[in-house]
Amino acid sequence: MELVEQLIARAKANKQRIVLPEGTEERTLKAANQILTDGVADLIILGNVDEIHELAKQWGLGNIDKATIIDPATSPKKEEYAELLAELRKKKGMTIEEARKKVLDPLYFGCMIIKSGDADGQLAGARNTTGNVLRPALQIIKTAPGITCVSGAMLLLTHAPECGDNGVLVMGDVAVTPVPDANQLAQIAVCTARTAKAVAGIDPRVAMLSFSTKGSAKHEVVDKVVEALGIAKELDPTLKIDGELQADAALVPSVGASKAPGSEIAGKANVLVVPSLEVGNIGYKLVQRLGHATAIGPILQGIARPVNDLSRGCSIDDVYKMIAITANQAIAAKENS
Repeated sequence: MELVEQLIARAKANKQRIVLPEGTEERTLKAANQILTDGVADLIILGNVDEIHELAKQWGLGNIDKATIIDPATSPKKEEYAELLAELRKKKGMTIEEARKKVLDPLYFGCMIIKSGDADGQLAGARNTTGNVLRPALQIIKTAPGITCVSGAMLLLTHAPECGDNGVLVMGDVAVTPVPDANQLAQIAVCTARTAKAVAGIDPRVAMLSFSTKGSAKHEVVDKVVEALGIAKELDPTLKIDGELQADAALVPSVGASKAPGSEIAGKANVLVVPSLEVGNIGYKLVQRLGHATAIGPILQGIARPVNDLSRGCSIDDVYKMIAITANQAIAAKENS
């Protein structure tokens, strides 16, 4: 787990302020206590202050007091945030009354803290659906410059040191966009490469995957991947990227050399971009279950400031790692802005 240790060390060295809107959720509060104990991030926990203190006492969480605990319902900033939200959503017809109701929702309140510059990222989803976590992020924080498509990457720590970067690979999109068009697929490639750099600390070598390698098969879904490759190169001319490649041609040097001679990515890819969400979701779960790989994520990407979504089946350890990942993304977002 060397990579996870590096993530935690980077977060400790440059502490970010991360919002946890699900402040009374058991796994979230227990992970938060450990994060504060280890000094990984500064936390803003949202919820009823008395209830959070009572739960912390009940579960023996002695370091929760090190967090900033805010109840959106009693916060002196709620009117200021409501006015800002109404202004941001004015074109969509939001009234000040609606905005006042919305900011009482911790998921909205947390995004308003980030929008106001008082926090760097947010993590939720132990109790909420992906849609609920993403909606306020897209309405308030919005997408990163030049990006219109939000996607999710999975960090795969495999037992195949000969693949990727010593067995570490990043795959996208595994979480958000079911059938991306060529333009969206290109954005997913660029964002997944950025995530690989920000989170895994690797120099991204991106393979656009398909069931064809360099024209070995003809089909409109292959054409989409080829078109996306061209757009991705325009979006980021510095990106090391190639396609279309079959998975073995992307990962195995001998196969890459025979199927795609002269490619600087074939056989050396550490970032895998799949043509659809169906492929991504099935693919990473097969690697995880059959290959006993550790899958960390999904790590949401494409939002101007990191907002991450937990699985509702997450463990305390998952929450802890995702706080560290969110902090790493926040560090990278500041460096790139």
